[in-house]
Amino acid sequence: MNKISIVAACFALLSCAVASAQQAASPAPAARTFWKDGQFHTIAPDPRAELLPRISVKGNHFVDPSGEVVLFRGLSIADPDRLVTAGRWNKDLFVAVKDMGANLVRIPVHPAAWRSRTKDGYLKLLDQAVEWCSDLGIHVIIDWHSIGNLQSGMFQQPSYDTSKEETFDFWRTIAMHFHGHHTVAFYELFNEPTHFGGMLGTMSWTEWRDLNEEMIGIIRYWDRGAIPLVAGFDWAYDLTALRYDPIRADGIGYVTHPYPNKRGQPWEPRWEEDFAFAADKYPMIATEIGFDLKPGDVVDDNAYGNRITRFLEQRGISWMAWVFDPDWGPRMLTSFDGFQLSGCGAFFKEAMHRPPAQPPSKSDR
Repeated sequence: MNKISIVAACFALLSCAVASAQQAASPAPAARTFWKDGQFHTIAPDPRAELLPRISVKGNHFVDPSGEVVLFRGLSIADPDRLVTAGRWNKDLFVAVKDMGANLVRIPVHPAAWRSRTKDGYLKLLDQAVEWCSDLGIHVIIDWHSIGNLQSGMFQQPSYDTSKEETFDFWRTIAMHFHGHHTVAFYELFNEPTHFGGMLGTMSWTEWRDLNEEMIGIIRYWDRGAIPLVAGFDWAYDLTALRYDPIRADGIGYVTHPYPNKRGQPWEPRWEEDFAFAADKYPMIATEIGFDLKPGDVVDDNAYGNRITRFLEQRGISWMAWVFDPDWGPRMLTSFDGFQLSGCGAFFKEAMHRPPAQPPSKSDR
């Protein structure tokens, strides 16, 4: 054998030895068992699940287990994913919410944040919020915070981008996870549906009704306790379609977002025409109201803040201020440090602590 052949043979033997050593040192590949992984499972019972009374629907009201009517006055926080990034996700935030006088907090979940953080990661945030709210005696709305046209798959900006499939799966995941938990009183199915005058495609009320009924059916397979909340068109303001074609499901509520720019004055008769008429038949929550104050502005009796809260309470409609944050607007905070309130925030704190407005007497009508 010549020298070249001897060298080649040595290299071959050395390569075999290295390969054998590497194989011996490396663990055997894990068995592929993805076909055994089940996604339908229940979680361990939460000992706090029954700390708060279960809220249900009776006629056109939300009621507690004794049948007493519950009027909710509360607020929305920012997306938990954003609050984590800002270093502001902690129980102190919810203590401040409680101090505002809120008995209900709305937690907006943006589809982009849900995907980015992953289901398991985001559920951990929601679990923390529900734990804190259970301890503090605050009920919760979980809100799928998209704006746009779920039928066409076109949305107002990228953070709202979603799909029917993702939306259905979100509600299946949430209902599986929180079923039986009294603190999670409401599921707001879709924040603000709109086709933006055709810019986001088209969607008929019948199509929107059917999509909501599909979501309600998915939720109720897993969770028959929490109350689904349905929004109308025009960025969740307009509920006039309920006059002729309501959602074909019992035990639900409707939402409206009557910001001051939605209609010109006089507001009250137009609010009655556009959404409040529905309160005669169905329980309702205005899950977003809010306003900005310019320097020198005074919230007198004729201002939007007093007129909308008074109007809603007189019609038995619960309400929630948007938003308990110093950056998102209309902002209720000027800073997270000490939870310093803006003029709008100070108004809503006062409004949540005062006695609810009563319906006018017959002589005043």
